[in-house]
Amino acid sequence: MKRNIQQLNDLAIQVRRDIVRMVHAVNSGHPGGSLGCTEFFVALYQNIMDRKEGFDMNGIGEDIFFLSNGHISPVFYSILARSGYFPVSELATFRLLNSRLQGHPTTHEGLPGVRVASGSLGQGMSVAIGACQAKKLNNDNHLVYSLHGDGEMQEGQNWEAIMYAGAKKIDNLISTVDYNGQQIDGSTKQVLDLGDLGAKFAAFGWDVLHIEKGNDIEAIIAGLTDAKSRTGKGKPVAIMLHTIMGHGVDYMMGTHAWHGKAPNDAQLEAALAQNYTDTESDY
Repeated sequence: MKRNIQQLNDLAIQVRRDIVRMVHAVNSGHPGGSLGCTEFFVALYQNIMDRKEGFDMNGIGEDIFFLSNGHISPVFYSILARSGYFPVSELATFRLLNSRLQGHPTTHEGLPGVRVASGSLGQGMSVAIGACQAKKLNNDNHLVYSLHGDGEMQEGQNWEAIMYAGAKKIDNLISTVDYNGQQIDGSTKQVLDLGDLGAKFAAFGWDVLHIEKGNDIEAIIAGLTDAKSRTGKGKPVAIMLHTIMGHGVDYMMGTHAWHGKAPNDAQLEAALAQNYTDTESDY
């Protein structure tokens, strides 16, 4: 059953609490991009995707998702747990030795919800396209979703895949780019300017749309719903999701400094104080 907007916003707050607590506990991880994509994951898993009960790797008869920028695993693990894929209590094992919740998602431990290891950037688009073609071969009309970092778009393999998807009319794919303008060493403009990223996708034969308010649940739902309506028409669909890195924690917002840095004890308390609801259920 789909949640209403207030419930989705409350869940987003809970997910942000999970993120900062997870990276703080092990003094390791990537909070900035995770926080920036929180609303996207909540909308996708709780409102947009057609999901089956349980989990199997084939994903036949349901929508499936691939996380390409695997370093934002904290938000991915949180929404998977909060969506029933595995116990919420397991979030406490993040990045611990022999945990199923490694710093980058892996498949060898069989964590429900994870279909591909995504530690190396630039590969998720290729995997998603393969899954799209498998669905067509299986006469499965469900969709494939993927998420990518904007800095990740500097990886060359993406553009081979983007060209392929346009040329082969992979029209059951919705790929979203987290367009926050930040990467590990600075802004994307400073490191390697992306130019008009949406125009680049369009030039490769994609249908492109922008979600300008990428940290607003209602705007994301509207954008993803629009994207779904564009599938099946001979073009892959790309979404430029304009987010703020570190959204929801004031001292992390809009800076690359928190790309891969954990908060200390005082910073954790400040972050939690900014993200509080009466419905919180920390692990």
